[in-house]
Amino acid sequence: MGLTGALSRGFLYGLNHMEAIGLDRFLETLDRRRNSEERDRGLITVSNHVSVMDDPLIWGVLPFSYAFNPGNHRWSLGSYDICFQTRTLTEFFNLGQVLPTHRAHTGSPHGGLFQPVMTQAIRLLSSQPFAKPPASYTPALETSDPFSTGALTYSTNGLDSFSAPSIYPSRRHSWIHIFPEGRVHQHPKKTLRYFKWGISRLILESEPLPEIIPIFIDGNQEVMHESREFPRFIPRAGKNIRIAFGESIDGEKIFGELRERWKKLVSLQKDALARKGLETNWEMGELTDGLKYSTEAVALRKEVTMRIRMEVLKVRRSLGYPDEDPKQGLVETWIEEGDKETGRMKDGSWVGET
Repeated sequence: MGLTGALSRGFLYGLNHMEAIGLDRFLETLDRRRNSEERDRGLITVSNHVSVMDDPLIWGVLPFSYAFNPGNHRWSLGSYDICFQTRTLTEFFNLGQVLPTHRAHTGSPHGGLFQPVMTQAIRLLSSQPFAKPPASYTPALETSDPFSTGALTYSTNGLDSFSAPSIYPSRRHSWIHIFPEGRVHQHPKKTLRYFKWGISRLILESEPLPEIIPIFIDGNQEVMHESREFPRFIPRAGKNIRIAFGESIDGEKIFGELRERWKKLVSLQKDALARKGLETNWEMGELTDGLKYSTEAVALRKEVTMRIRMEVLKVRRSLGYPDEDPKQGLVETWIEEGDKETGRMKDGSWVGET
């Protein structure tokens, strides 16, 4: 991670016109989290997604000392069909703290809101005894405490196997960065796509409620524009880039009531199962069908996702951009594009693979 961070920093500040807004405040947040044993909650950063280079490029704004401290650096969700297709790529992205994520829109039957990687993300943000280890399990030194889980590995598709990052106590209350748009979106007016609901699971199910910091990225779309021609793989230099870090939001004020409704829903589900004599002590990050698909659960996820999108829009507004058309946040708006997955869209925006 250190080498990647150093290269990203050199590119941003050496070959472009770089402005990092609110960075000092963000570094103060990371400084408070330097010692994992003193962390009292996880950290979620959430942003728009304008370039295939957004991650790791945006973390080039961090000083070198932060780049070489992976224990206090972000975990992210990376596309399985892009980042984990060979042994070399898998090793590279594992070392880069990227979680293998299947994308439903590519046709993968393993994608979606309830895939195993979401369980790992929720546990990384949390710090609980996720499950009792099996009787045959003899813990190693770093996993011999009450915060460890018996699940040393996990599979994303029933065939592969990845080390479970949440097993290690040093990763308690980790930092997760997420791009809820789910893919690259480059709009002439710098508007956002609708947000997918994965972010809502991180906010509703992590314990305790993580600290949340919205970020807005502007300029990376010119570094790797989706309309670029040969050589497509080379980033374009000499661009004006702004990365704005918002203030830590008041999570309890914005999401507290929604989390209470979620906890009540979980309690009702457990009561209903107990009356039938069924198991009620499931592991963190695992859900019953009722908690996946019920009308109330779906409504909560939609509301959480809408609210976090509004927080990213506030950072966008702070850069001087006018408010977007409210319809931009609706999935129905994007359904109108039809079956076209990538390329230039009807509204003049460009959409690419994440």
